Amino acid sequence: MRGFPFSARAVALAATFLAGSAYAATPEEADKGAGAPAQAAPAAGQDDGEIIVTTTAQKRFENIQNVPLAVQVVTPADLEAQGVRHFQDLGKVSPSLVIRPSENPVNANVSLRGIGTFAYAIGVESSVAVTVDGVPLAFQARAFSDLPDVAMIEVLRGPQSTLYGKAASAGLIKIMTVQPTKDFHVKANVLATDDREYGGNFSVTGPINDNLGYVVSASYSNWDGNVLNVFNNKRVNGRETLNTRAKLKWKATPDVIFTLSGNYVDGKTDFGRPFIRVTPGATFLNTPGLTTDVVLPGITIEPDNQKIANNDRAGTKFAGGGGILRTDINIGKMQVLGLTSYDKFHMNDYIDQDDTVAPGAIGRNIQDGRFQSRLFTQEIRLLSPGEDAFRYALGVYYADAAFQRRFYRGPVTSPQNWFATSGSRQIAAFGQIDWEFIQHLTATVGGRAQNERVEYTFDDRRLATSYAGHASDDATTYRLGLNWQATRDILAFGSYATGYKGQTYDLTSNFDKNRAAAGPIRPETSKDWEFGLRSQFFGRRVTFNVTYFSTDYTDLQAQTIEQLADGTSNFRLTNVGKMNTKGLEFEAAARVMRDLTINGGLTYLDATYLSFPAAPCYTQQGPAQGCITQGKLSYQVLTGTRAIQAPEWKGSMAIDYSPALTEKLNGVLVGSWQYQSSVYYAARDPETFQPAFSIFNLSAGVRDHKRRWEATLFVNNLFDKQYFPALVNSGGNFGKQIATQSVLPRDFRRYAGLRFGVNY
Repeated sequence: MRGFPFSARAVALAATFLAGSAYAATPEEADKGAGAPAQAAPAAGQDDGEIIVTTTAQKRFENIQNVPLAVQVVTPADLEAQGVRHFQDLGKVSPSLVIRPSENPVNANVSLRGIGTFAYAIGVESSVAVTVDGVPLAFQARAFSDLPDVAMIEVLRGPQSTLYGKAASAGLIKIMTVQPTKDFHVKANVLATDDREYGGNFSVTGPINDNLGYVVSASYSNWDGNVLNVFNNKRVNGRETLNTRAKLKWKATPDVIFTLSGNYVDGKTDFGRPFIRVTPGATFLNTPGLTTDVVLPGITIEPDNQKIANNDRAGTKFAGGGGILRTDINIGKMQVLGLTSYDKFHMNDYIDQDDTVAPGAIGRNIQDGRFQSRLFTQEIRLLSPGEDAFRYALGVYYADAAFQRRFYRGPVTSPQNWFATSGSRQIAAFGQIDWEFIQHLTATVGGRAQNERVEYTFDDRRLATSYAGHASDDATTYRLGLNWQATRDILAFGSYATGYKGQTYDLTSNFDKNRAAAGPIRPETSKDWEFGLRSQFFGRRVTFNVTYFSTDYTDLQAQTIEQLADGTSNFRLTNVGKMNTKGLEFEAAARVMRDLTINGGLTYLDATYLSFPAAPCYTQQGPAQGCITQGKLSYQVLTGTRAIQAPEWKGSMAIDYSPALTEKLNGVLVGSWQYQSSVYYAARDPETFQPAFSIFNLSAGVRDHKRRWEATLFVNNLFDKQYFPALVNSGGNFGKQIATQSVLPRDFRRYAGLRFGVNY
């Protein structure tokens, strides 16, 4: 384990954050068997002052303060406070999580503690897994949608392989949706903003009879975007989405419960990347006369530019659906859980590849494709009683995934035309044992063994060549831990865990006989140390948690430049070496008085490449900036360099004040703050450097004192601070001169809105 450079500066910054997604909650006994998340509202009039957060991170409902894992719980109230309504904005409420959007969700990146999957190929396993109601998503792009019927989100940091069917080398985002209830409930919300966003959602739950319960939920959202295309005078960078979900819960006997659910999503996005910097006089594709005045007419290129000039469409259209059958069987004190799922998803994507209105064919270069995914999973778990001194969770998992990708680019620049398929079949057994061998002292041993077979086909239609291959691999991972419940409100723990990310093929443009002959990319493995403290004070009115982590990754899967046997070079996904990520995660919460709570979180992160000998040079990089040229190969050495998309500091804080105004009304005043230190989106590239920034949100309104309705006026990005969640160096299209494009966030400009909700 490498040394940890920590200073008084860290302590001072940590002290400014009172953190943690805390809420008072008590899960209903009847829903425990169905795995329903705890609801976020205490009983009316309850005011014992305690801050209690429940989690299912260890497959049981537990007070998060008693769970020796690095896990954060996010509630719908947390999402509202930070203005989060879409998956790609979850990083605003989870300091260790960074999500970098892209013109296509497939090219977006989700990273935890500085580790993510920077790849463009189908079938590449994500470092950060996403599950919905316990079932993994095969295609990470499937997650990039609205968050309409969320009951709770858990962000589990670090390798996850001993408690879940789907293993994840960097972490897990666990989304739980609304579950059937014993009583009839209706929850609905509508929203409208001053920048043309509107939408609404509802969920209805209740009983059909004593043994049948249901949920029906749906949502619709529409936003036309914050970028103007001067070519057709239409707004882009927006989205339109329809989500539906239904669940039927059948209590067949007192000890057997079936929950059948189905979901469907349909939507579209349009996209635009404004140019924010271009070298004066630079010409498009080095063509005389094609200056920015010609190819980007009517656009003033400046840091806050919100205009583009695209003469071809850019965006996505997607649809998909699936179903889950959950079976809960109680055998004495033990619980058997079965999860059977099927999901199918497709997405058409299209890009104005030149991002200009240049005359002739070079100004009509397009990129067009289609993704398809299919996933079947079967998981069976056996859980012992959660209150016993000797506890265990055992499981087996099977998954069969298939992907297809059709891709065309041309007709002039970088022409491509290919079709690829990828498939995987995984069988795994996993489990974890917790043994309180001495009172208040518990040891944990967990393990996973799996076999995975991957296969592919690649048909290059432009060159009339095709390739196919397959590979199989066995892997084992494990977790060892020790935790001490020093007092009722203080828990100390430590753990050592290994992680695994499976082998894969880089099925992208320019796949050829050299890549085919090289075989699959080797698995990525990790070794993770964690030490943490969970504590509460003053009658559980104040919570303070801290976790130290250090993780070493070997055979890191990343994009690199490689020299091939025939003298050519390739820009491809491969194993590049080693990486270490370490840091501190702080979480705390305080109920200052009956109507005032403060919470938030802070992460300090040091993520460094320990070995990365041949990374791509950025477009303008020369020998003076570290670009090395050997024959036809140009590369830079990133060993010892900070990882991309890994801010040193990232945090958020929220203050919630809800005083009584009358006997029947309460006021609502919520303020939130998000902070992120500087970050590179491409290694050392100054054109992809995002300076540190802070974003403030504010909302005010009134609610019924029983929370049956609420009306709120909100302002997001209160001080109109501009920042970029992604930057793209497009200098290659402008003779290697500076040409930088931005991806604008939803809150690039200050906007206000009205939200009204009912809850009966």
